[in-house]
Amino acid sequence: MILNSTYHDKEHKEVISDLIGKPYSFFEALKLKGIGSKRMIINEVSPNLQAYLNRVSDINYANIEMRSGGIIIYINKGLKNFSWIIPYYQLVLYKTNGASIHAQGKFINFENNNMFKENKAFFKRLLDAKVIYDQRFNFMDS
Repeated sequence: MILNSTYHDKEHKEVISDLIGKPYSFFEALKLKGIGSKRMIINEVSPNLQAYLNRVSDINYANIEMRSGGIIIYINKGLKNFSWIIPYYQLVLYKTNGASIHAQGKFINFENNNMFKENKAFFKRLLDAKVIYDQRFNFMDS
């Protein structure tokens, strides 16, 4: 689900809270050693996400926020902001040349540069949170 988050909307806040949980409190964020990534350069996106990027040769940026039930990817397009809400059960991460996040038939690939390397600890926390979320459900191998 992608929402236009340029302006605050109470309905959007409720939808996000229902889908992936409320934001962490200040003390929970300190305990987790941070819940947000630094800004990263978008290298490539799926065709159905092209509308949310700058059409000219500007650099596209995004950052990620962790919640208890998923993540929010904030994409900046000029003066507009878009939020891609991804529950943990739909989230798939790949370590390619940089990092690639796949969900809901869409993907976003982040460039492997200094900004991405600064977020290495964040991605480890993100993977740990996804594992903890997945362990809540007892899956049987068939």
